[in-house]
Amino acid sequence: MMRGTVLLVAGLGCVLGAGAAAEEAKKFSYVDLQPKANQKLTDTFGGSPQGNTLDSLPKGEQTFERVKFKIADGLLQLGGPLLKEAKHEKVEGIAVGKAFAKLHLLHATRYGSQYGVINDDTEIAKYTVHYEDGTSATISIVYGKDVRNWWFSPGEKDVTRGKVAWKGENEATKQTADRPEAFRRQLRLYLGTWDNPHPTKKVVSIDYAKVGDTPTAPFCVAMTVEEK
Repeated sequence: MMRGTVLLVAGLGCVLGAGAAAEEAKKFSYVDLQPKANQKLTDTFGGSPQGNTLDSLPKGEQTFERVKFKIADGLLQLGGPLLKEAKHEKVEGIAVGKAFAKLHLLHATRYGSQYGVINDDTEIAKYTVHYEDGTSATISIVYGKDVRNWWFSPGEKDVTRGKVAWKGENEATKQTADRPEAFRRQLRLYLGTWDNPHPTKKVVSIDYAKVGDTPTAPFCVAMTVEEK
C-alpha cells in the first residue's frame, strides 16, 4: 500500500510538473498600446466622480488568468455619448509586426447594464486584425459575453465567453461601501482570448472600434499575443 501511494504521489507530481512546464513554455509578447493611448490609468475617467481611476491596477508585467500582460501608463478609450471629453470611436494602426496563434485582450466598457439600456448579446466594439497579405479578420466584442461595465455590484452576472481577469476598487467605488449591497460597486476588467485562424500569417496591425449606437464607451488596457 505504501509503495502504491508513493507511485501515485510521484505520478501526480509528474502531471503537475508537466502542466507547469507547459505554462512556462508559452511564448507571450506584448503589444505596445502607448503610441495610441488616449487616457491615463491615473486620470479620472471623464464624466465620472473624482477619483474614478484605474490607478489601483498593478503596473508592469502581470499575470491574469495565466496570461501575461504588460500594464503601462495609458489605455485606449473609445468614444461614447456620456463621456465629458470627446474621444474618437476608432483607434487605427496598433502595430503588431509578427505572426501569432492567440490574441489576449484585457478590456472592459463604461456605461453598462445598470443604466438599463444595454441588453446582453449586443455588439459594442470590434478589433480588426490586418495581415501582411492585405486580408483581415474581425473580433466581435459582445456585451454580456465578452465584457460588462467595469463597475459592478456583488452578485451581478458574469460574462459567458470571456473571463473576469482582475477585480479592484478606487476612491470613487470606496464611497459606495456603506450602501446596501445592491448599490455597492467595485471594478473589474475582463480577459478575452481570440484564436487566430491564420497563425502563420504575419499581422501588421490591429484596429479597435466602437460598434453601434449605444451609451457604452469601451476601453482596452493591454494586449498580448501568444506565439506557437
